[in-house]
Formats: sequence, C-alpha cells, structure tokens
Amino acid sequence: MTDRAEQKNSSVPEGIWIMRQTWNDVLFAHWPVDASNLRAMIPPVLELDTYNGQAWISMLPFMLTNLRARFLPAIPGARAFPELNLRTYVTYKGKPGIYFFSLDADHRLAVLGARTFFHLPYFYADMKAEKNGDGIDYVSKRRGDGEAAFRAAYRPISAPFTAEEDSLDYWLTERYRLYTTYRNKLYYEDIHHHPWLLQHAEAEFSVNTVAEAHDISLPDSDPLLHYAKKQDVLFWPLRQWR
Repeated sequence: MTDRAEQKNSSVPEGIWIMRQTWNDVLFAHWPVDASNLRAMIPPVLELDTYNGQAWISMLPFMLTNLRARFLPAIPGARAFPELNLRTYVTYKGKPGIYFFSLDADHRLAVLGARTFFHLPYFYADMKAEKNGDGIDYVSKRRGDGEAAFRAAYRPISAPFTAEEDSLDYWLTERYRLYTTYRNKLYYEDIHHHPWLLQHAEAEFSVNTVAEAHDISLPDSDPLLHYAKKQDVLFWPLRQWR
C-alpha cells in the first residue's frame, strides 16, 4: 500500500511544463476489484496500489478543452473533445501514480499524437457529451471495437468539498504521476493541478462495456462516484526511468 505521506507531496515538478489542458464535467466512477486478478494486467515492474488492501478500477468521462502545447500553436480542431479513461492505481519505488488500460478520445490527431509521443493506449471513438440541466449525457463507442462502449447520465448532488488527506476520496483522486511502458521500458509523466474540488454524484449507466473489452470484470455493486466541474492541468515531459 502507498505510503500516504508520499502521496500528500503534490508539489510542482522540476523542469518546465510542456502542455496544458482543462478537464470539464468530470465523473469519477470507482469500483473495488480483486487485486489478484488485476495484478496480472499491469506491467511486472509496477506495484499494484491498494487502499487498506483493496484494489480499485476507475472510469473518468469528461470534456477536454484548452488543449495547448507550450511554445507551439494549437492543434487544429483539438481544443475541445470528449475523453474517457479506464485506469487503476500503481506505485513505483514508493511514488504513487496511475496506470491506464485505455483512453478513448474523439479526435484522430490527438489520439495519434498521444500514442506516438506519450506511449499511451489511446483509441479513437465516436463520442458526445451534452449538458442536460445540471447533468451530463455522455456517449462513447470505440471505432473498430463495438465491445468498448459507454453511455451514462450523471450529475452532482452535493456541495463542493476537498477530500481529506488519508481518506479514500483523496487516495483515488489526488494522483500526480502516470506510468506507462513501451518496448519493455518504463516511462512516467508528472502533472500538476490544484486539489480537486469534488462533489458527490449520481449516475445511471445504460451501457458500460469498456472494462470488459480489456478483460476486466466490474462488480455488480454500485460504484463510488465523484464529480468535478473543472480542473486546469499542466503536464511535464514524458521521461524514461533510468
């Protein structure tokens, strides 16, 4: 299990950030899963992270806006599009982070760039996120893979709050590093943002087969849900662990 004192250290990474994004209308949907089954699905070099011995899988649908690389012009047509992430929680040498099984996005060039330069498992999907009063209607269907589909309606149901350190809410959301592998080498990327301003949420999932497309079985129990209206995020360069 993560040294929680280590996870509290969300200071600004060294060096210069290279990209910024804004994440809007984020739903965090978290399911407890069997750690022994999940262990075989992540690279051996990484340690599966657990909270009090429990492993977790999370799905995050949101709308990405304001995508911009530092010192470079904006990517044509890529300033705003939906994204859907499937992730779990890992550590390496005591540093907690995220491991992605998939990232679906509704922009071909962004998907190609992320796969090429960041070695992340991005997939091109037909997606739509629409406001419905105070909620969001969200649809995703991966191109070329009809098994990876998602449809949900979600909305916040509480006042905003920041998660208490050492809580499960904090452990699941306050992550400032992602890990990925490429050609048997480990890479990591640091990010930075303000602490999440969360709200409790409710959601109705009418289609949810993205995890199954990656041979991950979600439990029948209702997920733990959080909502965040907006988060500005900075990204540092992808680095190979040496």
